[in-house]
Amino acid sequence: MLDTLFETLLETGPAGLTFARAAKSCGLSPATLVQRYGNRDALVLAILLRAWDQLDTETSTADMQEPLTPDGAIALLMRLMPPETAERDTTDGLLLLREDIRNPILRERGAAWGHRLAEILGRRLSDNQEEGKQLGWQMASIWQGAHTWWAFTRDQSADHAIRTALREWVTRVIK
Repeated sequence: MLDTLFETLLETGPAGLTFARAAKSCGLSPATLVQRYGNRDALVLAILLRAWDQLDTETSTADMQEPLTPDGAIALLMRLMPPETAERDTTDGLLLLREDIRNPILRERGAAWGHRLAEILGRRLSDNQEEGKQLGWQMASIWQGAHTWWAFTRDQSADHAIRTALREWVTRVIK
């Protein structure tokens, strides 16, 4: 149910999600949702916490399956935000990011994931743990920035633009 509501939340944004809209999307009655979550903010929180749970799982799976190389780091990031969802992730996803940053529980969850991602990427970029984590943060920033700038320019496919930005960074920074 929360997965279905996540898609609805992407369409409506957190401010546009009502119990009536949520009920229509997931097939439950508005009264059932109110009884379970109490208010809209609690429902939105549950949906976004579920999304963080899924991202944690996807990150762990990618970490286990991608090689411990710079190319493995690129592949890992491309798996986490695939080019076919780039449009959605850089437009509709920004409304959710706003909610993640505003809510202290979600902000803490996002920060924890970011630290974990930096470590995961860092193991693929350096044998030195501290250097690796710094490089991991940089690479994650390049990845997010490449998505954002692609959304503005769209002068090539998302896949090409994002992979190229990551490969260029790796080539210049990783010796």
